[in-house]
Amino acid sequence: MATTALPPDTDADVARVTEALAMITPRWNVRILLALSGSPLRYSELAAKLSWLRDGQLHPKLTSLCDAGLVERAEHDARHVTYGHTERGAALLPILPVIVTWAEEYLETPDGPLPAIEQIEDSLTLLTRRHAASILWVLKSREEVSGRALARIVMPSSDWTNIYPPLRQLVADGLVDTDGTGQPYRLSAAGDGLGPVLGSLSAWSAGQPLDAAAHHPVWRHPQAKPAPRPWISSQARTAPNAPPPARTSQSSPAWHNRDLFSHAATARPKAALPAGGPRR
Repeated sequence: MATTALPPDTDADVARVTEALAMITPRWNVRILLALSGSPLRYSELAAKLSWLRDGQLHPKLTSLCDAGLVERAEHDARHVTYGHTERGAALLPILPVIVTWAEEYLETPDGPLPAIEQIEDSLTLLTRRHAASILWVLKSREEVSGRALARIVMPSSDWTNIYPPLRQLVADGLVDTDGTGQPYRLSAAGDGLGPVLGSLSAWSAGQPLDAAAHHPVWRHPQAKPAPRPWISSQARTAPNAPPPARTSQSSPAWHNRDLFSHAATARPKAALPAGGPRR
């Protein structure tokens, strides 16, 4: 992607965030990471927490998460193998409440509040649309951009009209606005509200502390971390006293899956929402 007139290192930044999203968005990956919160688990213990997954589904998921550096397999002896977070995987967990905070403000919930895990999965689906990250970066940097100009930046080697399918999808998802055919594109309130999410993902993918999200060259935001508020997406959860702090190598996440996602590891999840997800 060419990034003329955009902040330095934008290419690498977008590429890192896109790669990070590709690691965590595939179905069940977040649920597996949450189920592994706490002490390392034997395969049978993890499978019991994710009882809706067949053995043929869980094993390749664990392998891919190990390959991504988010989960580590420890072989204590031939009969004792455990799985747990790597430091990298554990550092990802504090970003999940940031995603929930955004989802609870901007995603529609026509049938009532959604469990937090479903809020996360639906939000990640929106962000992993093809070219979504690149388009969002450009619109945040330039405020209003024509489709042709966007195409020159995001897909310079392709026919410029190819920009319109991903743009139409982002408009349908509620992340981008336009006044009509031939008019410039800009971020919607929901798209602009992604600042804390994308800033945190950028910091994590670059190996920086999550506090660095507040100083991101594009997505810096006065509230890089979620403000104290009750968690309303699941009636079964107890509200935490404060938002989770950014994790450092000396600290552990402020919450575990039993705090906000206690139902996620034991109950079979509902069917995935339609592509595009609910939106306000």
